[in-house]
Amino acid sequence: MQDKIERTIELKAPIARVWRALSDYKEFGQWFCLDIKEPFKAGQPTKATLTYPGYEGLLWEVHVKEMQPERLFSFTWHPAAIDPKIDYSTEEPTLVEFKIEPTDFGTLLTLTESGFDKLPEHRRFEAFRMNDGGWAEQLQNIENYVTKDNVATK
Repeated sequence: MQDKIERTIELKAPIARVWRALSDYKEFGQWFCLDIKEPFKAGQPTKATLTYPGYEGLLWEVHVKEMQPERLFSFTWHPAAIDPKIDYSTEEPTLVEFKIEPTDFGTLLTLTESGFDKLPEHRRFEAFRMNDGGWAEQLQNIENYVTKDNVATK
């Protein structure tokens, strides 16, 4: 089994627009299907409530690692932590990185999630499978979000 998921997508939006969709907690929540109450801050935890159909009300918790404007947004989390009866805090988290760079047509977004090999063996495959499919959907969500007509660049 692989230790990491890596996906890239070229977005037809300026890098400033993509950065805002990643780093502004309100915008991130819109395309990621979350209700986030506080801004992201490097070195700090962020909690939210999922609004994604079928998972409404579940806790979403990350620890923001880095916020390098128009370059990198990263956090750690417990992947596929969807059973409210399980305490995932004893597990090693995975690292999620959104790297962006300008292109001739917009912005190249590279998403990487690594560290699956550190998960308990009984959760490793399912967490990887769920997140691999989830990231495909989330990249489509951010593409739709940053390219929709009613979102003006500030």
